[in-house]
Amino acid sequence: MIAEKKILLVEDDPSLGFVIKDNLTMRGYTVTLCTDGEAGEQSFRAGSFNLCIFDVMLPKKDGFALARSVRESDKEIPILFLTAKSMTEDKLAGFQTGADDYITKPFNLEELLYRMEVFLRRTGEPMPEPEQAFALGQYNFDYTTYTLRLHDTEKILTQKEAEVLQLLYQHRTRVLKREEILKHVWGDDDYFMGRSMDVFISKLRKYLKEDPSVRIVNYHGVGFRLEFDQ
Repeated sequence: MIAEKKILLVEDDPSLGFVIKDNLTMRGYTVTLCTDGEAGEQSFRAGSFNLCIFDVMLPKKDGFALARSVRESDKEIPILFLTAKSMTEDKLAGFQTGADDYITKPFNLEELLYRMEVFLRRTGEPMPEPEQAFALGQYNFDYTTYTLRLHDTEKILTQKEAEVLQLLYQHRTRVLKREEILKHVWGDDDYFMGRSMDVFISKLRKYLKEDPSVRIVNYHGVGFRLEFDQ
């Protein structure tokens, strides 16, 4: 349980809204529940919140429009979408409005809680020091020597390749946005640096291709997520 965290929940299904609010309240969260997008926007402007949970299909103002409005005044607050849609285009549209993650209905409440807590830890506490050595499927990576090992073979990465891989691993629970990678590794996010980053991502995929369970997934126009079997 994460106590004293304020959640803005905008869900037009009264039964689902009640169930989510009731369960979050029992776990120590303070929840403001709104049933349409305009009411959600008004509550956001009037209050102070640690995380937003928006349904996509809302009356008066849909979840995408609501997220865009929130992002105009707050670039950092985590936004999680609840959606009955599972099409890739809808997921991308959600990310492009500034959302951090989505969960498709019907969903397990424990999954919702887990995803919430990932983002609340990210915003509520200092980021932990990046891990210097870690496993990726069958690979082992040592950031201190930039060495990627698979069984008896090893590859020495360049500094930027190593930084990108470490950053993807550190944020493996979510989609890491392109501009985050660029600003962290390259110090800027202009077009030419973006093209350079794409080349580095391609190289990392090549280095990791011997284990199909390790994937750097591209969310077009949004960013990347590192996925692998534990």
